[in-house]
Amino acid sequence: MKTLQQWYDDYAISHQHKTNQKIHFVCVPAIFFSIVGMLMSIPSGLLQNTLGISNPLLGNWATLILILLLFFYLRLSFSLFLRMLGFSTLCVYGNYYLGQELPLFTTSLIIFVLAWVGQFYGHKLEGKKPSFFKDLQFLLIGPAWVFEKISKV
Repeated sequence: MKTLQQWYDDYAISHQHKTNQKIHFVCVPAIFFSIVGMLMSIPSGLLQNTLGISNPLLGNWATLILILLLFFYLRLSFSLFLRMLGFSTLCVYGNYYLGQELPLFTTSLIIFVLAWVGQFYGHKLEGKKPSFFKDLQFLLIGPAWVFEKISKV
């Protein structure tokens, strides 16, 4: 199993260009946020009835999947787990309130597509393929790497 630093080092190989990094600082969290929104758009009546949860912030597919993903981060680092728990919580609350004002799935899908366009533009500037083409786990490392880089700015 790779250490967190090994993941960061491997991810950084295709993220050296300053503009690509700046694009990632915006687009990676936007993609994460939009995926949470799309997952929250899945009807959750079955989940809420099965688990006996009536709170829409807890009884939704996004929260269930985020709990599972948080174990991945916890395995790598407790401080990373805390950062991702905080960001995940913001994403759930943000999407809940966004869904009160706009159609959540459509809005999330638009954010998702626009953010991926930005990502691929950044990698065009970089001249290297996105890391997840090598290993899908990099899709989970991307947000961690962004928060690590931002915390050092």
